[in-house]
Amino acid sequence: MTDFELLQRYKKLQESSYLGELLDRYSMMVYGVSLKYLKDEEQAKDAVQQIFLKVIDVIQEQTITYFKSWLFIVTKNYCFMQLRKKNNNFPIDEQFTIATETTDTEEHHQKEKQISLLEKGIENLSPEQKVCIELFYYQKKSYQTIAAETGYSLLQVKSYIQNGKRNLKRWLENG
Repeated sequence: MTDFELLQRYKKLQESSYLGELLDRYSMMVYGVSLKYLKDEEQAKDAVQQIFLKVIDVIQEQTITYFKSWLFIVTKNYCFMQLRKKNNNFPIDEQFTIATETTDTEEHHQKEKQISLLEKGIENLSPEQKVCIELFYYQKKSYQTIAAETGYSLLQVKSYIQNGKRNLKRWLENG
């Protein structure tokens, strides 16, 4: 069965075996992403457990078209929250980091506010825009790869990214 079919059957029948199979498929991905960000095997193992518990709690109320992409985003966000709890100056990704020693605290607070606004803005995008933005900017995937992974056409991927960027820009300007 496809991810979508397993998810639909779980939501309809409430049979944990369907969700269990779905989570089994991606347990190594969740572990790998957690290890990448948390840089500790035990913390990554704990993260897998916590993320799966969170998934169980929220899956009924979520509209999920592409489970793998959705789970990746949930995993990444969980890791970011763990890093934020440890240290307010954690790396957002390899390309953008907050300076660990900021001499101007006002500048530091402004950066934190911008990052928080950006994260909230991404959360408020449509599911399609959110997935495409995450895959394109955070995972550095091409339009073609995103289209193949999500099932969207190439034109849809371009449109979702363009509209997502526009919506994020509006969000940041109004935030």
